[in-house]
Amino acid sequence: MDLSIKWLNDYVKLDGISAEKFAEEMTMSGSKVERLNNLSELISNVVVAEVTSIEKHADSDKLWITQLDCGDKGTVQIVTAAQNVFKGAYVPVVLDGGTVVRDKAAFKIKSGKLRGVASQGMMCSFEELGMEQYDFPYAIKDGILILNDDPDFSKIRKGMNICEFVGLDDTVVEFEITNNRPDCLSVIGLAREAAATFNLPFDPPKPTFNGTDGEPNLSVSVDTKNCSRYMAAVVKNVQIKPSPRFITERLRASGVRAVSNIVDITNYVMLEYGHPMHAFDKRYVVGDKIVVRQANDGEQITLLDGETRTLDNTVTVIADSEKPIAVAGVMGGEYSGVMADTKDVVFEAACFDGVAVRRAAVKIGRRTESSGRFEKGIDPINAADALFRALELVEQLGCGEVVRSVIDVDHTNKEPARVRFDPTHINKLLGADIPADKQADILKRLGFTFDGDFALPPHIRVDIHIEEDLAEEVARIYGYNNIASTVPRLPSAGAVTPAQRAKRFLERVMVGLGFSQTVTMSFVSPTLHKKSLIESGGAVIISNPLGDDTSVMRLSLLPSLIDVAVKNKRAGNRAARLFELGRSYRYTTDKLPTETDLLGALLYGENEDFFSLKGAVEAVLSAFGVNAVVKAQSECAAFHPGRSAKVTVGDETLGIFGELHPTVTENFGIKDRVYAAEIDTAKLFAVSPNERKYAKLPRFPALTRDISLVCPEEAENGTIITEIEGAAKNLESVELFDVFRGGGLETGKKAYAYKLTFRGRDGTLTDEAADKAVGKILASLETQGITLRT
Repeated sequence: MDLSIKWLNDYVKLDGISAEKFAEEMTMSGSKVERLNNLSELISNVVVAEVTSIEKHADSDKLWITQLDCGDKGTVQIVTAAQNVFKGAYVPVVLDGGTVVRDKAAFKIKSGKLRGVASQGMMCSFEELGMEQYDFPYAIKDGILILNDDPDFSKIRKGMNICEFVGLDDTVVEFEITNNRPDCLSVIGLAREAAATFNLPFDPPKPTFNGTDGEPNLSVSVDTKNCSRYMAAVVKNVQIKPSPRFITERLRASGVRAVSNIVDITNYVMLEYGHPMHAFDKRYVVGDKIVVRQANDGEQITLLDGETRTLDNTVTVIADSEKPIAVAGVMGGEYSGVMADTKDVVFEAACFDGVAVRRAAVKIGRRTESSGRFEKGIDPINAADALFRALELVEQLGCGEVVRSVIDVDHTNKEPARVRFDPTHINKLLGADIPADKQADILKRLGFTFDGDFALPPHIRVDIHIEEDLAEEVARIYGYNNIASTVPRLPSAGAVTPAQRAKRFLERVMVGLGFSQTVTMSFVSPTLHKKSLIESGGAVIISNPLGDDTSVMRLSLLPSLIDVAVKNKRAGNRAARLFELGRSYRYTTDKLPTETDLLGALLYGENEDFFSLKGAVEAVLSAFGVNAVVKAQSECAAFHPGRSAKVTVGDETLGIFGELHPTVTENFGIKDRVYAAEIDTAKLFAVSPNERKYAKLPRFPALTRDISLVCPEEAENGTIITEIEGAAKNLESVELFDVFRGGGLETGKKAYAYKLTFRGRDGTLTDEAADKAVGKILASLETQGITLRT
């Protein structure tokens, strides 16, 4: 919410309070200020001057030599190429050393000579004041700003600061308004907060209008529970024209562009009272009938932005006797707006259900300033003040004839909220000792009234329901800094969860292995999945993405890691080890998508190969005490089918690793081999033993035996090791040290050579015992078609 200090001063006089002090105190009282914006910050030493003489430059056909009267600043001579300047014109002049706006920055002007003639400054266009055409509809876009035609010309003075005349002598305060305080999305709401914060008088006037006799010739009916109040008023013989200066200045300061007087009134009132309004061109309200209802399934509406939307019965619409003319609380229809030839206008001030408005905005894919306010909660009682203020402005600006009779379909409960006021309980909640009369005074400053032991919040405070809400109001205005610090009565102890500890340990392990951690976005481009050969079934598609590059939730960490590797290679990093801890998202049912915690790792470089990655994976498993089996895999298309493997524990697959498929690297423009792994960390942590058990150092010597086994080509090392470990006692370790294919072996066979280490627990193991154990191993392997190589 952008607040003009000049506008605020209409309601609360901040005499002697600097903008910085105002921002600090408002933040401390609960209305957080994001920043201050001095509208004249880039403009200095620019004054209003009258052109007293003008003559042709002797050495140029396009230059003029002008004399300008700058009032108490004296007379200056300026050489200009502007063709719209004339004697008697009042123009903005930047004097020597002053600054104007160029490319959104301050640009300094110095005296100099043009074709040998002294020029002591520069006349300005409206763009050089940082303003736009709608601020000065009468001005020439590419010429000097001539102020003679300004509606406020009677207020002009030679030598006056141009910022004062055009309304740039203002400071805009940008507030961050929380969702529970929709009342602060208005000038009056923030004025009430400022009055309470600085203990200043606050008595906003009630808007009134005179109106003319006659009937509005309009009927209104509300046929939905999503509209608690609908007010409408008719203005006849409307004159569409630019708004006066005070309207456009305040709209500009609030970040709203002026359009025309009627449209500007609706925006002005929304900012002033916080209540969205709309103005309908009455000639397009067929049958002079407005019906607030739910849309019919399949019903269509063309919105003000020209887009056609198909509606269903979850969307509340404002319709005439034939068709919808607006989506309630979101956006008007194509012909609902005010046009240059509009003669009669219907002003609407209504209150729609916030949830219904939110759903409608999502349905049609349009969130507006209006919908954002309705979503946070709008007070229906405020609708009357907003409508009457709009009608008051119509009469004040001479825009048309207001029909005195106002239509009001009201289903609201006007009974004010009642919250028990117990000063003792409030002090107990706050750990403070604030006198009861001081608490009551604070609440009264915020607009509360009292009925016995109950506090009645103002109707616009839709966030006040319980005693704790009153305590918060008292505390923030009293000043949190004025409440003595106390030790909390209840101990609060935080703890790291086992999953968090495991994740942090995993990060340390990966860093210790030489990997650098990356953090990438969870939403990616579907092109990344396609280039990575990741199966896209079950992808979570974002309904309203920022762009195609962020339109789906990632199905794997691999595409993001590959993308990071590409950027590193382009930056000249010839080798890298990267890892990420993140989540993937995939629909596995019709309900919510499954979120899987993953460890992704990737490495490339001259000294990296499959076994580098395999060693890293085994180091991770070892760090977590997991005894896993590595098996070849060919199911995942992203990996090379002959150079990748999966990691399993029992029947559970923990992850996959290996060389990326050549097609993947080619898709990403990578010429080198790249190796990657992806491990389900939830499964890894689940199979990791909760406690580490340590054994004493061995007391007895070990015996070793080397065996060479002939097995089928498809036999896997991990399966053989598992079989060996299960067949013998006193076996301490099994180590593969050679793989042989070729002469002496049958076609389709290969040989694995293992080093077996035996060690007795209770005494020195004999050769006979070791040989007997080897025999049992060989016997067990023979049942699997694996024999001793001789």
